[in-house]
Amino acid sequence: MLDRLAHALRTDRPDRPAVLHHTRTGATRTAIRRGELADLADGYAAALHARGLAPGATVGVAVRPGPRALAVLLAAHRLGLRTAVLDPTAGPDVLAARLGLARPDLILADAAAQAVAGWARPLARRADLALPRLAALGPVATLGRRAPGCAPRLRPATAPLPPGRQDGDGDAVIVFTSGTTARPRAVVHTRAGLAAGLDTVAGLVAPRPGTTVLGGTFFVLAPALAAGATVALPARRPATLARQLARLAPAHTYLTPPQLRTALAAGARFTGRVWTGSAPADAALLRRVKQAGAEEAWSVYALTELFPAAAVEEAEKSAHDTDGDLVGAPLPGVRTRLAADGELLLTGPGARHRYLGEEPDPWIRTGDRAALTPDGRIVLAGRLKDMVLRRAENIYPGLYEPALHVPGVELALLVGVADGDGDERLVALVQPAPGADAQRVRAALAGPLDRMGSARPDAVLFGNVPLAGRSRKPDRAAASAYCARELAT
Repeated sequence: MLDRLAHALRTDRPDRPAVLHHTRTGATRTAIRRGELADLADGYAAALHARGLAPGATVGVAVRPGPRALAVLLAAHRLGLRTAVLDPTAGPDVLAARLGLARPDLILADAAAQAVAGWARPLARRADLALPRLAALGPVATLGRRAPGCAPRLRPATAPLPPGRQDGDGDAVIVFTSGTTARPRAVVHTRAGLAAGLDTVAGLVAPRPGTTVLGGTFFVLAPALAAGATVALPARRPATLARQLARLAPAHTYLTPPQLRTALAAGARFTGRVWTGSAPADAALLRRVKQAGAEEAWSVYALTELFPAAAVEEAEKSAHDTDGDLVGAPLPGVRTRLAADGELLLTGPGARHRYLGEEPDPWIRTGDRAALTPDGRIVLAGRLKDMVLRRAENIYPGLYEPALHVPGVELALLVGVADGDGDERLVALVQPAPGADAQRVRAALAGPLDRMGSARPDAVLFGNVPLAGRSRKPDRAAASAYCARELAT
């Protein structure tokens, strides 16, 4: 896929826009054209090669999504380097431990990332951003515009390039996942595995030449550009995003569930097919997206270790009327099995090769409790570690939470709250949609609560569900702490 992309950027309409930016009004601006992106990737490859980086070397990347980040990934792929993706929301201690495990030969950071790690650290912490002092973790070079106090720039070079690697062997990317400062954990994807994942996305989404795709992740950018589509990076402000969608009318849109909710609240209208993942997306949210104009609304089940694994469209998800969260049929090549405790195990061509520092293992332990329908579709029943123990009964929130997403409910969680005697109380934390009438929501919840039987919660609280992490997933620990405080007053 990446080899095809590098070739297509030069040979397939190189003057067409590759990546679009936006203004505050939602108007579009060309950030870079296809031929320019190919030139930038080659320039970075020459610069990295001139610094002595050879196949197998590790490059840490702390760069915001966009043309430069994509060009660096293409350059690293050409040279046979592996990239370690740095997340500034992880916290400086955790990130320092992770990079201590990856041992980058060079860290590429834009001016914003270096400001977060330096002079702007007090301001950045207010936005939950923090990086350790990068220079203490390895050599640093600035990608893009250099601000005062930043490391020297990595300037695109014109020196001759070595032949690109043609084999599918070797590590391609390191993505950090769960773990602690004492035992950081990093997912390693090989070149062949990364290519398989990108091919799966291309087969699922099927972007067409000359169309516009709105999304900002690597797994959106690469397949869309390889197919000849233009990619628009989504605006962060919901009102601007709504205007951007109206101007672009994209054929495909990829946004996380929190982005979809805030966009809908801002009055966004959708076109074409809409895809969402990285956090749970219930059928009610997908229905709202289609009511706002989308032809199709898809939820994608994916993990850091395997992207993507399964997908389901709103109509199929809404028709699922039994317990649990239907996430769809495994995508081509993905195989499933269940462990003795009900944990879902996955494998496939796009699965991670190993965790850094550990032996390869083809099967991925998802941490999700699941069931498989007779035709092989995956139904999630919640995270194994999220189980609530009440009166000697094991309650898995994921079995019942989908039923709580009635009209007027934005998010809903079931969490355990310590009851003082080793037992737990089961509490439903319900976040109403903007403008929803609380009495009507309570009335709509009455039926689903009655049908929960022995899993009926001890209390129902209305409030905002805490979110955390890069994907802004519901934070169950914070939700439990919030519920405990509310019940104590």
